[in-house]
Amino acid sequence: MSLEPPELLAPAGNWDCVRAAVANGADAVFFGLPRFNARMRADNFSEADLPEVVRFCHRAGVRAYVTFNTLVFTGELDAAAETLRLLSRSGVDAIIVQDVGLVRLAGHIVPDLRIHASTQMTLTSPEGVRFAGALGVKRVVLGREVSLRELERFDMEAGGVPLEVFVHGALCVAYSGQCLTSESLGQRSANRGECAQACRMPYELLVDGVKKDLGDKRYLLSPQDLAAVDHIPDLIRAGVVSFKIEGRLKSPEYVAAVCQVYRKAIDAALEGAPAKASAEDRYQLEMSFSRGLFHGWMEGVDHQSLVPARFGKKRGPFVGRLQKVGKDYVELESALPLKPGDGVVFDTGGDTNAEQGGRIYEIRGRQLFFQHGLIQFSRLKLGDRVWKTDDPALNKRLQQSYAGTITPRKRTPVRLQLGGSAGGSLWVEALSTSGVLMARAESQLPLQEARNAPLTCERLAEHLGRFSDAPYALAALETQFEGPVILPISELNRLRRSLVDALEVQARPVRLERPDRWQSLLTLETSLKTPERPALTLLCRTTDQLLTAVEAGVGRVYLDFEDVRRYKEAVEQVRALSGQTEVWLATPRIQKAGEQGFFRLIGNALPDGVLVRNLGALDFFSGAESGGSLRLAGDFSLNVANPLTAQEFLGRGLETVTVSYDLTLEQVLDLARGLPEGLLGGVELTLHQHMPMFHMEHCVFAAFMSEGRSFLDCGRPCEKHSVHLRDRVGMAHPLRADAGCRNTLFNAVPQTGAQYFEALTQAGICTFRVELLEEDGAETKRLICAYQGLLAGERDGTSLWREFRAQSQLGVTRGTLATKEE
Repeated sequence: MSLEPPELLAPAGNWDCVRAAVANGADAVFFGLPRFNARMRADNFSEADLPEVVRFCHRAGVRAYVTFNTLVFTGELDAAAETLRLLSRSGVDAIIVQDVGLVRLAGHIVPDLRIHASTQMTLTSPEGVRFAGALGVKRVVLGREVSLRELERFDMEAGGVPLEVFVHGALCVAYSGQCLTSESLGQRSANRGECAQACRMPYELLVDGVKKDLGDKRYLLSPQDLAAVDHIPDLIRAGVVSFKIEGRLKSPEYVAAVCQVYRKAIDAALEGAPAKASAEDRYQLEMSFSRGLFHGWMEGVDHQSLVPARFGKKRGPFVGRLQKVGKDYVELESALPLKPGDGVVFDTGGDTNAEQGGRIYEIRGRQLFFQHGLIQFSRLKLGDRVWKTDDPALNKRLQQSYAGTITPRKRTPVRLQLGGSAGGSLWVEALSTSGVLMARAESQLPLQEARNAPLTCERLAEHLGRFSDAPYALAALETQFEGPVILPISELNRLRRSLVDALEVQARPVRLERPDRWQSLLTLETSLKTPERPALTLLCRTTDQLLTAVEAGVGRVYLDFEDVRRYKEAVEQVRALSGQTEVWLATPRIQKAGEQGFFRLIGNALPDGVLVRNLGALDFFSGAESGGSLRLAGDFSLNVANPLTAQEFLGRGLETVTVSYDLTLEQVLDLARGLPEGLLGGVELTLHQHMPMFHMEHCVFAAFMSEGRSFLDCGRPCEKHSVHLRDRVGMAHPLRADAGCRNTLFNAVPQTGAQYFEALTQAGICTFRVELLEEDGAETKRLICAYQGLLAGERDGTSLWREFRAQSQLGVTRGTLATKEE
């Protein structure tokens, strides 16, 4: 467990947010630059801003972290390297990284710059954290889905990688780093900071083809916001080193409000007097931004509470229900104090984009009046909920908290030694309390002999010890003057500023920087066998699909069954039918603490290989516990977007890696061109699939088809019904549950890269995958034959594309490989 007190880490989308965080108790802030950050819609900071932001934070005794938390494409690696050098020179305390290849690049060219693994790296288990530590990561930001009980299984003693957790803010319904919805539906990748927030949209639930009546529940994938303030003592006991607040798109008032509440909670817990958040604190949190406050997954899954499903946008604290709707007013019994100028919204249970609301103009008893014409009272009805959305008085108080000069909460004590004689400079040295010289400065004007009122220790302490917004405090002052001397006060003040500048220079780290280009890291330690001709692999999700694949002579089949206990029988079945088809078993896409049993079931089934879908699985199957004897392939969920990431995984025991689904055709070709020829045989590309969009801990089956809070009492409707979610444009997307009860929502429309097959093979890619979902035996056979013909040169990609479009009821798209122009 860390001996340092835990860190409060605040978001900063602009300068006012930085000031709000620093002024209200943050120990560190995180922010992004215009490129390579997962909040592209935030204001962010320019490269020119960077040194001043870091300097401001450090003068206040606050650490500055920069987000580098997106996938990096091959054509961007040169720019990424230059950005890394800039960050290191600017004195940034750490970078927050998603891309495994970028971790490798940073570790080589700026080895002294600390690397924190972003939650976008999808680290949810001790095995995954151990893998990240082996990469050189110094801190891991865990997935929001990790519970307190699961945290107890992480090794935070004896050199374990320190852990950071989110404690407040918006909850993504999908696992961070694993959401492909925006990419699939609109080529706006969440792994590139362009999330379109499809989870906040309304959906209809189709059960066995029939719409289920859920009343006013329409926002089936929109969780409440996380508020773990009451769990701060538990997290401290668990050894968590950093408490992170989400919100780089939020206002400075939000940053100030949330920092105030969590600073108070952390300090109270450290002082041994923990207390639950007061009603005033919760009001402040709800007013700052809230879709409802919930402890998230801190206490494990609670499928009846996480997603109320009535709205997907900001609400605030609950005021009450309408008791009367007049011609130009509404009447209600308010649970909160209201005043003119406050904002409210009327929740009618309908489309939240067309809801009524505004600022209160006048209050008469229980009657609220609004500006004439602002509210369409005819659209309101008795019983509608009312929420408070704005409190100008609270906003003003929060704004005042970061106005003016901000003094550091923590100061470093320094001893000042001064000396000089008339006609010479006044010199001053700053020493640590242990006597180590930290900095030195001299006056520009000479000392003069004092006829009266010479410089005294008291006077010098008053002017030289007034550090104001610099993070230092005067511990002692000693003088060594040769006779009585004097110096103008203005020069003393200038000398103090010069000394502070010297202290800052001394405190700035001197870091190693290598000029190497990223290509120099692509050493060819092992050469992979390249197939003599293009090879087809098939991912099957049903026994019918599997048997059809074996009959068709597919060389390698990946099995992705919802129940991993069926794997052993399936492997034996294939072996009895054919000696030509290899059977590889897919791991769950997510592994959490205590779920190694899934891996053991896979290993005990004795497959030909394992399709690895998370870093914990790679650590497990390449380690001593599994014997390290199974052949391994990496799936798309490892987010391979550039040659450095590909080589890192291939060098750690994977025979192949699947290209990330975030790449267009040209970006795939760039990746292939960037790899040494001996590694091209290790690249696999999914040519046909229904894109897996959301992958969630949230279980739609349990939440809306049962009264159960977990798999223990939900009755497992996922095993009894076919379920789809219909979006606003009428597409019904298939929903599936996996072995860990996690849900995946697949795109209803299949995508094919058949048109690009020739370009891909010319680039040296030789292994192509077709993924099945709901296809029956006949459809499976048709797809296999079509792609076998394509790979054998008997069919061309364009005609195959046209054939698929003509035969599919929903059509087929070129998917994420296509450029936006196509």
